[in-house]
Amino acid sequence: MSARKRTARDERRRRLGQNFLNPATADQLIDRAAFRRGEVAVEIGAGSGVITLALARQGVEVIAVEPDPVWYARLRARARSMPQIHVVNADFLVLPLPRAPFRVVGSLPFGKTTDMLHRLLDDPRTAMQRADLIVQWDVARKRAATPPTTLLSALWAPWWEFHLGFRIPATEFRPIPRVDAALLTITRRDPPVLPISMARPYADFVHRGWPFAH
Repeated sequence: MSARKRTARDERRRRLGQNFLNPATADQLIDRAAFRRGEVAVEIGAGSGVITLALARQGVEVIAVEPDPVWYARLRARARSMPQIHVVNADFLVLPLPRAPFRVVGSLPFGKTTDMLHRLLDDPRTAMQRADLIVQWDVARKRAATPPTTLLSALWAPWWEFHLGFRIPATEFRPIPRVDAALLTITRRDPPVLPISMARPYADFVHRGWPFAH
């Protein structure tokens, strides 16, 4: 029997790394993230809106970023009566970030996790205060290791702290991915280990001296 022909939906899922989270797990994520009413959250990959709606129920102002035009249209229609939800059809990697303090939340496409962490963490001058992200289990463990065990973690450590949260079985997603995930929480250090003005020279120093590849 020949393999099932891929549909346009299949192609979007593959290209965008779409694995949608169980609504109950989304609620658990938002409860643990301890959002305060009125905070601004940028959501990466809003998809069907399970995290978006959980945030809205907490009184959070949500910028829901969704690159898939089909899911964007569905979520925009679903959130039409919710003024605290702003749905944006865009690639998060090129989207300008808010200038006022904000948080980030989302289930990251496994194939783009490192690119998205670069976008969030490379420049400590951003106004991001905290990120609660669902990533691959092994990635979460690696980033949360103390002391840092990779070049990237060492580059980010003066300004950001990493915390390993609960493990999320692959069966909590649809379609089911090949590996488990975990909650990775990243918080801004206050005070930082180094002043922000030292970011560039510190990065140059680490790149010259770090013994491991990232």
